[in-house]
Amino acid sequence: MDYQSVVGETVAEKTIEKSKFLAYVAHIEGEEAAKAYLLKVRSLHPAATHVCYGYIADKIGNVQRFSDDGEPQGTAGMPILGVLKAHELRETVIAVVRYFGGIKLGAGGLTRAYAGCAADGIAQSDVKKYDMGSEICLSVDYSEVNAVLRFLENTVILSRDFSDEARFTVIVRETDAETFSKDARDFLNGRVKLSVGKKYFYPF
Repeated sequence: MDYQSVVGETVAEKTIEKSKFLAYVAHIEGEEAAKAYLLKVRSLHPAATHVCYGYIADKIGNVQRFSDDGEPQGTAGMPILGVLKAHELRETVIAVVRYFGGIKLGAGGLTRAYAGCAADGIAQSDVKKYDMGSEICLSVDYSEVNAVLRFLENTVILSRDFSDEARFTVIVRETDAETFSKDARDFLNGRVKLSVGKKYFYPF
């Protein structure tokens, strides 16, 4: 099972009728992480008029929450959540901070403002497909470093360790792990030691 989410965190800012809006978009894993992130955003903006949010905290889309945080019911949290659903994002939280500028927007204006800010935040985010990955460690003698680097040219290298041997830890899609290992042995004429490590979802 794969799913879409954002990578890291993005902040998008816009002004609408003198009110300042800041959309915080972040990848989170689980509801507790979503709550902790929202607390962080609130701590950054103690003087904000509203901090409204929507999030989908799991990989399959069952854990959904939203809040209007004092805005008229249905004008903020639900539109933010709607944008998340429209973009088919999972494990993603969006908090939209508003500093009221003195001009009321009305229900329709608020809905457009919060949905628009959420969409802007996603547009500026790095959206990736998360798939189950396998870590693989390749250990080679130093004489093989150039060769292994050529082999890994289009592979995500997580770490490099140069001690008694040169060790490269990479992540590949779990479905590609067996083929990757065979290709590595073939490319390096068997002069490589391979070990499989952790498996987890990764933004390929």
